[in-house]
Amino acid sequence: METQLIIDNAPKAATSGATFERRHPMSGDVVTRAAAATVADAIAAADSAQKAFMTWSVTGPTERRRILLAAADRLEAKAPEFITVMAREIGASELWAGFNVMLAANLFREAASLATQIQGETIPTDKPGTLSMTVRQPVGAVLSIVPWNGPVVLAARAIAYPIVCGNTVVFRASETSPKTHMLVAEALLEAGLPPGVLNVLTSAPTEAEAIIDALIAHKAIRRVNFTGSTRVGRIIAEKAGRHLKRCLLELGGKSPLVVLDDADIDSAAHAAAFGSFLYQGQICMTTGRIVVDESIADAFVAKLAARANALPSGDPARGAACVIGPLVTPDAGRRINKLIEDALEKGAEIAAGGIADGAEMPATIIDHVTSAMGIYDEETFGPCTIVVRAKDTEDAVRIANDTAYGLSAAVFGHDVTRALSVALRIDTGSCHVNGSTVQNEAQAPYGGTKDSGYGRFDGRAVIDEFTELKWITIEPASQPYPF
Repeated sequence: METQLIIDNAPKAATSGATFERRHPMSGDVVTRAAAATVADAIAAADSAQKAFMTWSVTGPTERRRILLAAADRLEAKAPEFITVMAREIGASELWAGFNVMLAANLFREAASLATQIQGETIPTDKPGTLSMTVRQPVGAVLSIVPWNGPVVLAARAIAYPIVCGNTVVFRASETSPKTHMLVAEALLEAGLPPGVLNVLTSAPTEAEAIIDALIAHKAIRRVNFTGSTRVGRIIAEKAGRHLKRCLLELGGKSPLVVLDDADIDSAAHAAAFGSFLYQGQICMTTGRIVVDESIADAFVAKLAARANALPSGDPARGAACVIGPLVTPDAGRRINKLIEDALEKGAEIAAGGIADGAEMPATIIDHVTSAMGIYDEETFGPCTIVVRAKDTEDAVRIANDTAYGLSAAVFGHDVTRALSVALRIDTGSCHVNGSTVQNEAQAPYGGTKDSGYGRFDGRAVIDEFTELKWITIEPASQPYPF
């Protein structure tokens, strides 16, 4: 597979003619060869976005809605192609690829519905004969940067929300999933998006920093939204801060699932397996820690281990019908193995699965984890979850909050009132009572606290992220002044 840059709705090679390769994590075969953008290409994309903003920002809501609804239809029509490409580029199962397309199509439709909801308000004033009000206006060009792990839905939200608010987008696609991201862009262009409203760049890892620096510094870029690791998020925020440009950051997580002593153990184990092992645990809101009351811990771990051991594994790119596919790189397996080895040396036990062999790893559960172990609060970002045993409900809340992250959480308990009180005390951007940590609906705000970032995607919250609030007054020209 080959991809080019998209500038002014036209595919273009990099000005240098350079390309880079995405290789399959297990076979090492070249999967995608993509154009490697230069700083000059990045500047051209931002210039194009700035020019397009002049007309797109005054386009009516009906036209914005029409394009996004058409894009949703085009995206769904590409589902078979997404399934094939995602299996090859990122080891995604048919389930995960299809889930991504469904969520992204829903997101486009939800974004379309916001076209007429970008509203201001009237404000009471003491000045006679004066109308005081607020309006929301587009901000300009938006730099959107997304990762490879949920490539369709993460790209959709990074593009759709800014453009429905009247902005243009420079989209920096992931070097790990360039073809997948180009398919998302194609759906929007096929839907009739005007030239320059969406420009798409791919770059080799060695050039990423220079290109991001050039884009953040460009005068046309007024907002930055980034989804990815906390480490890189800090860098993006620092760079944007130097230019006084606002960020929306959705970063890492170690999402806890709390199992109280009165929980339905079967249901909790089912949710924990889904949250821990969907797409090999390579999701920002993956169930990274299971905090279970010690009085039911043995029974719970036994049921969860049985579910984990039964999950089929394989390579979707070779036609395997599996839940557990390959990790994104062999390096990911080596990193997880170090965390497991450290935990075992300090007293943890393997309840299911085992260590990774390169990019291959079974569904793994590490039990009896304590705060002395690195795996306690470090993201595994693989099919490996941990169990921390709590003395009681208060201890469970303490453990759930004993993390640098604050993205998603879940609480299982029969007494819903008590479970809700626990949910309200967990410091995360979302929390689900008797549900999985892995949840997303386009109409509900999503984002994190603490080291998981700030700002919210989805729902009406995006209007604040991608518009400026302006105060307007209409006053009598003949009003008196004190001097």
